[in-house]
Amino acid sequence: MTVVSRILSASSKILLLPSRSIATTSVSYIKPSALVQVAQSTSRLRNVTMLTERKPFSPDFFFRQLFDEKSWTYSYLLGDINSKEAVLIDPVLEQAKRDAKLVQELGFNLTYALNTHMHADHITGTGYLKQLLPGTISVISEASGAKADKYLRDNEVVKFGRFELKAMSTPGHTNGCMTYVVEEQGVAFTGDTLLIRGCGRTDFQEGDSRTLYKSVHERIFTLPENFRLFPAHDYKGNMETSVAEEKQYNPRLTKDIDGFVEIMANLNLPYPKMIDKAVPANRECGLYDIPKEE
Repeated sequence: MTVVSRILSASSKILLLPSRSIATTSVSYIKPSALVQVAQSTSRLRNVTMLTERKPFSPDFFFRQLFDEKSWTYSYLLGDINSKEAVLIDPVLEQAKRDAKLVQELGFNLTYALNTHMHADHITGTGYLKQLLPGTISVISEASGAKADKYLRDNEVVKFGRFELKAMSTPGHTNGCMTYVVEEQGVAFTGDTLLIRGCGRTDFQEGDSRTLYKSVHERIFTLPENFRLFPAHDYKGNMETSVAEEKQYNPRLTKDIDGFVEIMANLNLPYPKMIDKAVPANRECGLYDIPKEE
């Protein structure tokens, strides 16, 4: 008998006690410690369900998480294994050669290089990738204020092979923030809007705490709870999270909106080191101070 079966069996025995036993037995018949154990078992069962119900990637879907150690940025290479069409989300300028080499080694054609928003902590690699991999199309939201070959509005779709990536507007960190969703695979790429047990800053670059809170609660938290979430950054070594996890454990976004606004107003974070260089460069699709060919 499995652990889950034993829990359910034990629970049913408690519920099906005959009325005579209840009438002739003291209240201490079912010890408080036993009730606590059942509650803990139920909690563990709920957590196991949360973890095991996630969708496995389909055999023809390629996924690779990449990292830039200087800016703590995650980039994501997604591809259709059969058609060899691929997209790259949030590339970093200094890693463009690495990314281009990986794409070529895997035999992919990089169709789109997308940014979730106009970053302030690193320079995007989209412009450089267009040179390294001719035919690549740079993509960003229309509301971002940055240059690109293709602009996206809310709910527009980008296709690579048989897969679709939907752009979902989630402003608040910046006006142009997008969360990219691949519904079939049960994944979303949240940029800086939602981080693992955190969220992006709202104290510069059109940031607004109330807007960000609504974006998360009305757009990201309404995705299925088993959706895997991949942010643009993490500073503690975490690689992914889920809708269910963040709804339960995010220390900021589990507060009500006024509590969240108060938290964000009192972070007292230092001025971003790269913002004065990164934002102007990213307005130009990252075509700024490109590393010279060796």
